[in-house]
Parts: sequence; C-alpha cells; structure tokens
Amino acid sequence: MTDQLLIRRVPRAVKSWINRERRQHGMSQQEFVLSILEQAQVRRELPLFEAPPRVELGAPERLPFKFIDLFAGIGGFRIALQRVGGECVFSSEWDKYSQRTYKAWHGDTPAGDIRKLRAADIPDHDILAAGFPCQPFSIAGVSKKLSLGRAHGFRDEAQGNLFFNLAAIIKQKRPAIAFLENVKNLQSHDSGRTWTVIYDTLTKMDYVVRHKVIDAAGWVAQHRERVYLVCFDRNRFGDDPAFEFPDPPTGPAPILRDILDESPDAKYTLSDHLWNYLQAYAEKHRAKGNGFGYGLADLDNISRTLSARYFKDGSEILIPQDGKNPRRLTPDECARLMGFDPELYRIVVSDTQAYRQFGNAVVPLVVEAIAREIVKTMFEQVARNGCLMRKPA
Repeated sequence: MTDQLLIRRVPRAVKSWINRERRQHGMSQQEFVLSILEQAQVRRELPLFEAPPRVELGAPERLPFKFIDLFAGIGGFRIALQRVGGECVFSSEWDKYSQRTYKAWHGDTPAGDIRKLRAADIPDHDILAAGFPCQPFSIAGVSKKLSLGRAHGFRDEAQGNLFFNLAAIIKQKRPAIAFLENVKNLQSHDSGRTWTVIYDTLTKMDYVVRHKVIDAAGWVAQHRERVYLVCFDRNRFGDDPAFEFPDPPTGPAPILRDILDESPDAKYTLSDHLWNYLQAYAEKHRAKGNGFGYGLADLDNISRTLSARYFKDGSEILIPQDGKNPRRLTPDECARLMGFDPELYRIVVSDTQAYRQFGNAVVPLVVEAIAREIVKTMFEQVARNGCLMRKPA
C-alpha cells in the first residue's frame, strides 16, 4: 500500500507557485511536489532551509555577582568590582584606621582578624577578592626584616602565614573565582619557594591559576608592578578558561603633573635638616655603589612606587619646587596617584595613616580592567551552562 501524505491549509502564494511551475513542466500537482521532495532527499549535503543568521552577543560591561573583600584595606578591590556589577556581601580588615576609612567610604565596618573568622559565617559568593599582606614578600619588607634579624615570607608567623587562612576559606566556600593581588617580589621570594607553595596550594584545590605582573603606569602616573592571580574553579570553567589579562589603555599616559595640588600646604616642604640628611645619605651610598637615595620626581613622567613607608620622609617621591626645598606629596595627591578621587573618597584619618593606607592599596583602575575581563569569562560560563554558581557534586 502506498503511503499517503495530506497537506492542508497550503498558503495561497505557495499554491499559486506550485501550479505555475507544474504547468511549465507539464506535471500534476502530485508529480511536481514529489519531484521537489525527492531532489531534496537526494541532495542531502545541501541545507534544505537556509539557517537564520546567527546573532553574536557581546559580553556585557557589567554582570551581577556577589563577592567578598578580604584583607580589604581601604576597599580598592570593592570600588573596582562594584563598577562591573558586583555586590560586596562581606569584608575583613584588621587595621582599625583602615576600618575607619572603609566605613566612611563604603558604609560598613569590616570584620576584624581573619584568623578568628569561621568560614561558616561568611556568605556564599561568586568571587573572593584579596590583596593578602605583602610586606613579608616585598623587596622593602624583606630588606627591613633582614636588617632587624626577623623572619620574612612564610616564616613571618604574624603575616606570612595569613595566606593559609585565606586558602582555608577558599577551600571551604569554593568561590567560582579567587582574585588575588600581591607584590611583584612574591614570585622570586625565597628563591621562588614561596610562589611554589602558593601556586601548588591553589592548584591542588582544583583551581586553574592565571597570573601576570602588571605595571599600573598605564592607568596612573606611577610605576607600580604587582602580581595578579585570577583562579578559576576547574569544575565550573574547565581546564582552559577563556580569560586574558587586559592590555594597558591606549592614548597618552598619565603624568605626575596631572595629579598635583595647585597650592599645597607649606608643611609638606622638607625642612633644611631633613633635606640635607637625605642628600648626605644618598651621596654616602652612591660612593659605595649602592642605589639607595631619594627620588626627585620628573613631573612630566611617572613616579616611583608609592610605599607604605612614605609617611617617614617621602624620599622615594619628592616634588621639586622653584627656590625651595622639595616637598612630599600631599595625602590628596597620593590618593590621585593611586587612582582614588579625593573629592569622592574623603580622607578621614591622619596624614600618617593616609600615607600608609594609600601605600598599601591596590590601584582600582587596574583591578577594574582585570575585572572586566573576568566578567567576559563569567558571561561565557553563564551563556554555556545557564549558571555561574553551579558547584561540583
């Protein structure tokens, strides 16, 4: 018995086309329709229907996600991550002066000592952000500790071992991404053993670790190299997440002159005693072939790295003045040098504490640039799986 195929409600335009074509070929309706279907069946390698054009959706500038801010300082990570859609659900910082600034700028007081935190008390989150203590690994920090006969790196029990408190939180909370920052010297400290411990700890927890040393000079008027680690949960993102660190912005680079106050207070000018001491100290080390000494800044270039010790004498970045001794940067100038707008983020602590806080901070513009690349990777994950927070069983 021959199979039957009945088609009802054929559109008028299609029926008119069939009748016109069958008459030209001297065929019945049945013969014409069957011949079309047979040709389509024989020529299977060609699509019978043209596929609709594929619309490529670009990654958004912002994506809603939750993050926590550990070793928060004054909240540089928070500022950056909120700019790309993040919501901060928890923060931790043990320095009381940084807590004061954080409260004034962000509206809440961070929890204290991370060693006393219980992971169960930390809300679930998509991104864990942390600029864990850098002094045990920094060039300046190691030199200082060696001169005092003190331990440094992981042998510094007060600060170096805090990484393991951080690792414990990552292990228990299992964020999709851990976004970490530290000084460039982290990679070479203790002949690379410190870096090996950190890298191995993260990879053994099944995170894919991407890392790069980035100089903030493309974003601010300061030479400031820091190593950034972006760690992706392998169970969510696979073995090769589609992530690339950002390139510096194009166009004219920022220069030091752009961030200077028009009429700085005279109190920031060095006294004759301090200026004479710095010059004599530099000359003594220059005679010995050492590189220690003050840094008289070129206002049409970038500055040296602003450090947490800047409050002592300001020697690493001195601003030349016509007919006067050079001066320190003002705290507002330090804020701008780090990418904080002092009109939006008012300084609420003493000059000494402000210098320390900015010297220890991250550059929000650099963190934001990296965060935008993270958002792209998160968007691809959501587009592929429909969920970012899907955890391994």
